[in-house]
Amino acid sequence: MAELSTLARPYAKAAFDYANENGVINEWETFFNNAKQVVENDNFKELLSNPAIFAKQKVNTLVELLNSSTDVEVSPQLNNFVTQLADNERLALIPQIDTHFKDLKAKALKQIDAYVTTAYPLTDKQRTEIQTKLAASMNATIILHEEVDSSLIAGATIKVGDKVVDDSVRGKLKQLKTQLTA
Repeated sequence: MAELSTLARPYAKAAFDYANENGVINEWETFFNNAKQVVENDNFKELLSNPAIFAKQKVNTLVELLNSSTDVEVSPQLNNFVTQLADNERLALIPQIDTHFKDLKAKALKQIDAYVTTAYPLTDKQRTEIQTKLAASMNATIILHEEVDSSLIAGATIKVGDKVVDDSVRGKLKQLKTQLTA
């Protein structure tokens, strides 16, 4: 899968750069999200792998499906982008392009995802405090993703990128056990 991600990265960057320069980021993001669902469909995967079907036919099928099933009209620029993908036999990369496009958008808007797991649901005050402190320390807008895990006993774990802060009772007990057995 890393290979698909590597192949998708330059397409996502080109798409994001164009969308950003032309103020159509949300339109393109919506397109990729919808197109991803179509491309991941087993029937469409079969169509993509069929060498008897020309690239233009694959593009037309994708665009027709999107235009008929969503409220978003595929713009000529998006159609050109998809045609380039099809000509290079890269339509199957749309799910990975979607992921990279969203990452580029988040970076451009200085948005960071923070995953907070707590023993009990957060109060509005706690939620605001966590977001404020993380935003100040990272100089970015924080998008908080919350999960409740009663096995933590009390406290919370916070994961931002590859950094994890474990301030849960379960984590402290594990740490104490490690120290006692060392």
